[in-house]
Amino acid sequence: MRFLKLVGIVMLFASCAFAQKQQTPLPKDLPPYGPEKPLEAPSVKIAKLDNGLTVWLVSKPGFPTLSYSVSVRGGLAADPSDRPGISELLSNTIDQGTKSRNAKKIAEDFQGAGGDLSANAEKDSIEVSTTVLAAKAEPAMAVLADILQNASFPDDEVALAKSNLADSLQQQEADPGFLASRAVANVLFGKNPYHVISPTKGSIAASTSADLRKIYAQRFRPDQAVFIAVGDFQNEKMLELVKSNFGAWKSPAESPIAETPRFTPDPPHAVFVVERPGSVQTTIEFAAPGPLRGDPDFESAVVANAIYGGTFGSRLTSNIREEKGYTYSPRTSVNTYRAAGALVSHADVRNAVTAATVNEITYELNRLVTTSPTPDELSQAKRFLVGIQAISLQSRASVARALAALWVKSLPPEEIGIYGKKVAATTADDVDSAAKKYFPASRAAIVAVGEASVVREALAPFGMPIQTAP
Repeated sequence: MRFLKLVGIVMLFASCAFAQKQQTPLPKDLPPYGPEKPLEAPSVKIAKLDNGLTVWLVSKPGFPTLSYSVSVRGGLAADPSDRPGISELLSNTIDQGTKSRNAKKIAEDFQGAGGDLSANAEKDSIEVSTTVLAAKAEPAMAVLADILQNASFPDDEVALAKSNLADSLQQQEADPGFLASRAVANVLFGKNPYHVISPTKGSIAASTSADLRKIYAQRFRPDQAVFIAVGDFQNEKMLELVKSNFGAWKSPAESPIAETPRFTPDPPHAVFVVERPGSVQTTIEFAAPGPLRGDPDFESAVVANAIYGGTFGSRLTSNIREEKGYTYSPRTSVNTYRAAGALVSHADVRNAVTAATVNEITYELNRLVTTSPTPDELSQAKRFLVGIQAISLQSRASVARALAALWVKSLPPEEIGIYGKKVAATTADDVDSAAKKYFPASRAAIVAVGEASVVREALAPFGMPIQTAP
């Protein structure tokens, strides 16, 4: 034990030495950076139908395709307590039949329009989307409208989807990253609905077609939905098409599901172990509360995270990948939902460096709090974030998804452009402020997936409580 404590002290001094190292200079003949160009928000025509359906239209003539996306409020966080993750089963079966089309007919109709259907369950919503040829805008919308208003969830299709989902869950549970994410959600959110990240074996087995029809009727209602179209069309003609296909959609008399109130996690600064017998690696995740997407300091926190661990040239990656070789690809993220946010750091490491990696992550979190970014760090982080946003929103489908995510969080479409401008305007003082608020290592819970005896022995010298993950 004394030896392990000495190892910890040595690692701490090594970390300090690393902090003093200078970055390798770039070649002198590289051309200078061009000016930063934050992405401009798309021009969005906003309308609302008499039945309450919100409509956002983005006309982008030229390339002859268009993307439809419909999001309804109420995802995994809205699932009944005895059916956690049923939203995922619903999204897997929503296109398996309507009152007038079977699964084969639905698939053929979308293929005839040049696309297919995608449905995804998120924490706060269920999104149904497709990208099709612009010339097939009308027939594609007709099928989409049929699914959103008349899905029937046939018993045989639901039974097959349950079997497939159970197999998928079994496969996921062999992945230490999934086990870590599930444990992090439980540690951060406890009994709050945001702790659900997937179905359970029990909820899959218990769910029925009748359950799906009931939840579908509660959530798929026009007054709790947004319809988004992005692509080659004229706004006025598209709006008329939306009215003709969705105007008769009616909301049930019962009230919509209640909104999830804002929740700020307060996890203990402790180690939570997920047993994975015989594992030769440890998957480590640090998790702490973070900002919401609409918070004033959201962009500052994103820039701070990019400097800390969110880019390939970040402090954490340079430390535990490039300098020390502990892991192939660490990653950190700012995760935001409608009513909660989280900061997560992730690394998969060999057992022998479990303690060393926890030490370095702790060190880099606290170094961000105490050490302002250099001008180069700040510039590179902002350029990366502005550039990656532009790259990620190249396709019409990605623009539609981004707009849908904003609507779910009650943010305006202009937020796409506001984000880049705020990132570009972020100062070192802004980063320092966000770092002090969100990044102290003492705010984070630590989840470790691996051989329990190895993890407990490795992390005992840190003096934190060590317990089995919930």
